[in-house]
Amino acid sequence: MKNFRFHVAGGVAAPLLRMAGLLLWCFYLMPVMKAQPGLTNAPAKLQVATFGGGCFWCAEAVFQRIPGVKSVVSGFAGGTAVDPTYAEVCTGQTGHAEVIQLQFDPSIITYEKLLEIFWEAHDPTTLNRQGPDSGTQYRSIILYGDEAQKGAAEKSKAEAAGHFRSPIVTQIAPLTKFYPAEAYHQDYYNLHANQTYCQFVIGPKLHKLIDKGVIPQEKEK
Repeated sequence: MKNFRFHVAGGVAAPLLRMAGLLLWCFYLMPVMKAQPGLTNAPAKLQVATFGGGCFWCAEAVFQRIPGVKSVVSGFAGGTAVDPTYAEVCTGQTGHAEVIQLQFDPSIITYEKLLEIFWEAHDPTTLNRQGPDSGTQYRSIILYGDEAQKGAAEKSKAEAAGHFRSPIVTQIAPLTKFYPAEAYHQDYYNLHANQTYCQFVIGPKLHKLIDKGVIPQEKEK
């Protein structure tokens, strides 16, 4: 009789213990693990930055070489025309600037550091012009995604002003819409390094930034 009672009690207790374990996992252990990223392999959340500093082929080539930048897309922003083409932007009538939008890992590089590189990568004192490229589409512009980026951009601009002889004319504006450029504009320098513009404009700029320590030395292929 004792064995029978023990068997019955054990049969009832086992499901109850399993249920208790499940409840413990759902209401305590799982929330604790979610609250502590170190306990998981979840990657850091990427952030977005949008800059314009003249020809987007140049800007793209620079920021592609920055550790912590995960992707760079050339495109248009800052204007009013919807879904503009490159030809339309080149007319200067769309209000858009050539820009790049990049995704970066803030655990590797901060938005503030990207702004420092932005000032080094172009001349922010020339209005609507970068080297041989002229027009409003080539203006210097920072398009912020939130108030934190706006504040960082304004602070960085003020700090950078002391490093230039002429006043900085960079526009700081909210990002309303980013339009990716046509496919043939993407990854341009990497795919067309022997093209004339790449050899005489982008290549020298990259070498200059490498010499200054702004971007890492490229590995020989």
